[in-house]
Amino acid sequence: MSKYGTIPTSSSTGGGAPLGGASPLDFISRAKARGASALATRQPWRELGDVHAIGLPPSLGDAYLRVRANLAHFAMNYAIVVLVVVFLSLLWHPVSLIVFLVCMLAWLVLYFLRDEPLVFFGRVVADGYVLAALAVVTLGLLLLTDATANILSSLLIGLVLVVLHAALHKAEDNADDEVGRWYAPVPQQPSH
Repeated sequence: MSKYGTIPTSSSTGGGAPLGGASPLDFISRAKARGASALATRQPWRELGDVHAIGLPPSLGDAYLRVRANLAHFAMNYAIVVLVVVFLSLLWHPVSLIVFLVCMLAWLVLYFLRDEPLVFFGRVVADGYVLAALAVVTLGLLLLTDATANILSSLLIGLVLVVLHAALHKAEDNADDEVGRWYAPVPQQPSH
């Protein structure tokens, strides 16, 4: 059977050990390694905030191409920005903040840090289903905490910030790096 994750797990099996027989220390070290590898895809914040790379796109088509290239290039940075905006908006709603933190812990354990496929009643659950279920449960729980308007407005603010930055940031330097990583390239239309 092939390895599911990229970080090897220990082959020892112990009674009562979490996540497939690994000790808690093994789980923590794998979590740290996975977190470091995920954050390694983050681009430098200095590059994201470079004021010399900001400019209006000449056309709507160029803005679209910039957004695509920048969303791929700064994907981890943009995710962090949206999460920080949501987190800051929940500071005035402590119950929602606790629910948010518990949901983030569930995301870490069930989606980001697991080494093997999730098995439920003897059947392997595809990542897409895990992702969809976690998203629905997280959104549902947060909306039940009476912070619905706050959460939706903070998500909207985060998304507007991301799309605005992605449209204004000149993507000439990073567009070639991202081709094939997240999307198929769009051929340039000849100018007449």
